[in-house]
Amino acid sequence: MKNIVHIEALSKTYDSGHQALSRVDLDIHQGEILALLGPNGAGKTTLISIICGIVSASTGTVSVAGHDNVRDYRKTRDLIGLVPQELTLGAFDTVWNTVNFSRGLFGKPPDTAYLEQLLKDLSLWDKRDSELRELSGGMKRRVLIAKALSHEPRVLFLDEPTAGVDVELRQDMWKMVRKLNDSGVTIILTTHYIEEAEEIADRVGIISQGKLLLVEDKQNLMQKLGKKQLLIELREMVEAIPAALAEYNLEISRDGGHLVYTYDTQSERTGITSLLQDLNDNGMSLKDLKSSQSSLEEIFVNLVSTK
Repeated sequence: MKNIVHIEALSKTYDSGHQALSRVDLDIHQGEILALLGPNGAGKTTLISIICGIVSASTGTVSVAGHDNVRDYRKTRDLIGLVPQELTLGAFDTVWNTVNFSRGLFGKPPDTAYLEQLLKDLSLWDKRDSELRELSGGMKRRVLIAKALSHEPRVLFLDEPTAGVDVELRQDMWKMVRKLNDSGVTIILTTHYIEEAEEIADRVGIISQGKLLLVEDKQNLMQKLGKKQLLIELREMVEAIPAALAEYNLEISRDGGHLVYTYDTQSERTGITSLLQDLNDNGMSLKDLKSSQSSLEEIFVNLVSTK
């Protein structure tokens, strides 16, 4: 798959001595949705800011569509749209003028039809003549997205785009993200809402303490690092697990009515068949069986806590 962003040995140490990034290597595939997950202070915003040309790297290189983001900064910034965390907007200009002006800053010719459709997609059309100071926080967030998309970028960065916004805006945003991605725009988002990354991303990157711990296809990640559990409901309660079943490392519920068996989905044998046979041999009659898969959130927490 062709890469649209290439990052090599990227590090950033601020004047205070704080190292925000440590030798990050990352290739972002053209047309994908990549979710960057990490706790506060992990380095997500610093990484995005360097790619977008807002912050200078201490070491390393970044290229966008083959253009170095330092030497060819005009070209790379033309290719990138950014929706920042902070609501950085003026007060007295109108929605339409703000978005139209932003398009002009990138040297794009006027396109009333495009901007009209953009505002409609973001439920801003009715507010086009409103001054920014009159808008709610959620509406201001929509304006930031419209500004980022005004020059029709090929790569869009969304830095915590749904933090503190209402459910309606969140749903509208993900509809817009999918529509943009379908049109060929590459999307990179940071989020604390792991369920959103699980739902919308193609790949997931996990950052902790300035280091990129991994970047993996979402489904492969959940298969490789996730665990499956088999919940066994017994017909009769038990007080303890027989010694003959010790090799299965079963957990017993407080009421003694359920057993939990955790197994590796990547192993050649899960052990389930032999477990069920051994349960029967030890006089345990089964009432029901249910299986469950680890969530992306559980994988994320386990990875970060062990690094």
